[in-house]
Amino acid sequence: MNIQESTSILEKAKDAIGFAQELPPSPIYNLKNLENVVSLSAKTIKRRLVHLEELGLADYNRGKFTIKREVISQPYIVLQNIIPSLIALKKARRFGRHYKPTDVNFMKRHLPKDSIITLDHKAHELTKFQTPLNLYVYVDDVKKVSALLKSHGFREGKRGNVVLLPKIGSFENLTERVFLDCVANGGRNFLDAAAIMLTHKDVIKTRVRFAGDTILKVQEDLLTSEAAH
Repeated sequence: MNIQESTSILEKAKDAIGFAQELPPSPIYNLKNLENVVSLSAKTIKRRLVHLEELGLADYNRGKFTIKREVISQPYIVLQNIIPSLIALKKARRFGRHYKPTDVNFMKRHLPKDSIITLDHKAHELTKFQTPLNLYVYVDDVKKVSALLKSHGFREGKRGNVVLLPKIGSFENLTERVFLDCVANGGRNFLDAAAIMLTHKDVIKTRVRFAGDTILKVQEDLLTSEAAH
C-alpha cells in the first residue's frame, strides 16, 4: 500500500473522522442522545460509524458505540501513516488453544519464514515497558498459517492470544512500523507507542500527538523499570 492508496482511503472516511473528532469526550456514546449534539440524523451517524468501523476506529452495537479517541484525534499526516496498520489490524485473525502463554510459545516455535512480530511482544523487546499479552505476527499467507494452527488444535475466536496479520504497507523501518501499529491499535498499545517514541526517538519519523500526562506516566514507568533491572 502506497501513500496515494492511504490518502484515498482516508479521504473516503474524512467526514466520519471529522464527526468523531467533534464528539465530546465519553467512554461510550448513545446514538439517541447524539442527534441534537452533532446536528446529524441517526441515519447519517450510522453511515459515519460504518466508515469508522471499516478502519477499526469505532465499535457499534445496539445503538451504542465507542471510538478510539486517542487515535481519532491524531493529525491528518499521522492518520495517513497508520492506514496500513489500521487495515491490517481490521483483517486480523485470532487463535487460541489453551488460552495461556503456552499458545504464544507454540507460535514462536513455529514462526513462518519472513514473519514479523509486532505490537505487544515486539514493543516489550524494544522498551521493556509493559508485559506483553498477545502475540501479533505479520505473515505472508494468513490462510496457510491459520490452517497450521487449526491442525494443532487452535480455534479461531475473539479470545485468542495468537493474532495473525496480513502484510500491508511498508516494513522498511521496522521500529517505526511497530510504533505505528501501537498507535493504530490504541488502548494499552498507545502507551507502548509513547514508550517507543521516548526510547527510540531517533528512528521515529511520524510525530504522534501524546497527552502530557501520558508522556509523564510512561517516563516514570520506564525509569522504574530501568531501576529494577
